[in-house]
Amino acid sequence: MTVTDNPPAVTDSVQFPPGRLFIGGEWREAADGARRDVISPATGRVISSVAWAQTTDVDAAVAAARESFDSGVWSRLSGRERSRILLKAVEILRERREELAQLESHDVGKPITFARIVDTEHAILQFEYAASLGQHLDGSVREIPANAHAYIRKEPIGVVAAITPFNFPLILSSTKIAPALIAGNSIVHKPAGDTPLSALFMAQVLKDAGVPDGVFNVVTGSGASLGDHLVAHPQVDKVAFTGSTEVGAHAAALAARTLKPFTAELGGNAANILFADADLDKAIGTVIGAFVFNAGQFCMAGPRLLVERPIYETVLGILGQAVPGVPFGDITDDATVVGPLASQKQLDKVSALVESAREEGAQVICGGEAADLGGGFYYRPTVLAGLSSDAECVREEVFGPVLTVQPFDTEEEAIAMANGTAYGLASGIQSSDIARIHRVAKRLDAGICWVNGWAVLDPAVPFGGVKASGWGREYGPEALASYQRTKSIVIDLGEDA
Repeated sequence: MTVTDNPPAVTDSVQFPPGRLFIGGEWREAADGARRDVISPATGRVISSVAWAQTTDVDAAVAAARESFDSGVWSRLSGRERSRILLKAVEILRERREELAQLESHDVGKPITFARIVDTEHAILQFEYAASLGQHLDGSVREIPANAHAYIRKEPIGVVAAITPFNFPLILSSTKIAPALIAGNSIVHKPAGDTPLSALFMAQVLKDAGVPDGVFNVVTGSGASLGDHLVAHPQVDKVAFTGSTEVGAHAAALAARTLKPFTAELGGNAANILFADADLDKAIGTVIGAFVFNAGQFCMAGPRLLVERPIYETVLGILGQAVPGVPFGDITDDATVVGPLASQKQLDKVSALVESAREEGAQVICGGEAADLGGGFYYRPTVLAGLSSDAECVREEVFGPVLTVQPFDTEEEAIAMANGTAYGLASGIQSSDIARIHRVAKRLDAGICWVNGWAVLDPAVPFGGVKASGWGREYGPEALASYQRTKSIVIDLGEDA
């Protein structure tokens, strides 16, 4: 571990100090003073440093969250009061959106255009939507046969542990923080060690907006040691996790020891089914976007393309010509679509999976290699054909810009192939036959199905997985419900009532 005394200019304008945790409304060093460099995936160079927390720092953050919750400084405010504060945070985020987009772009290696129009904008919309829910945090009255008055209250759960991965740090933290806050909870946020900067940015924004000290806390450090300690902590009441299926299963087992509510958005390996009656020009654009966006590092990507056999060879030919032309490389160029992978570890993983596919007989239509762009972790968008459904590259989540293409003959075969993995987060259908669309969509084992498009998300529409892709939902009123507990109050009215 090294220490960066003078981080480069990318973090000079942000209003949080490098190498600090945010606990109890204050910026503080880790208990042992440790720091770790933050590396730009685009250049391989240091862009900042963060505190590398220990479990004692987690304890301090949980204690601050617990104190703030129990005091009622946030939890006992009305929903409308909390809503006004979140709307102030929205106002600050809109004022500083370019600063935040630049930070996210350099921290994660995202092309700047997407950091602006996707990541930053979506985070703002999450807080705006959550604030709207705060205007009507209603319970209900229930008619019962007994001579009693029964009503239902929706109350905050308590201290929430929010644990997020490296690929969409800003969006995936906002999908947890915004509904948890509007419900009245206090939060300890553990972002990925490789991409922690937007979480620290958000801490300052929420403080400036008026969120009381201790309600939102950020600890940066090792996912394994800090994450385990946070999930198992006896003073944490709820865990919201996004990450790999393997780590999610481990975290769920830890949470189960203390019977904590646990929501998880885990891995995915979505199939995109392309029928011969689809609008091919539109469908090809959708297919490409579904596997190259964010360099393929998103769990709702569409890395498996299933093509109806009459157009299979035609589709391979089009992809072979179109994919190499997708703008690739410099994340500061507004035209760039595909940037680097997040780390050397990710680059090695993707390279190994493609080599495994070659050994299993894959035909490389395009790509299939890392790119030397003078630094950074770049892998060329890759299209593979000729693989069976048992091939590792088809069966497992690649998490890189790699597309496998397989033919099918019947609708039944396409559905069976699409459902033939352990995952069930997203799915897609490209077709002009409305009856077929409805027929196939209801049989796909996935939490969401996109038709004639991909990755259309909105804060009002619930999102989450089935099978090995997790449980619970983010977005929509369903997300708010997962940060509330239900209390029933029954009042005996007496014999004369």
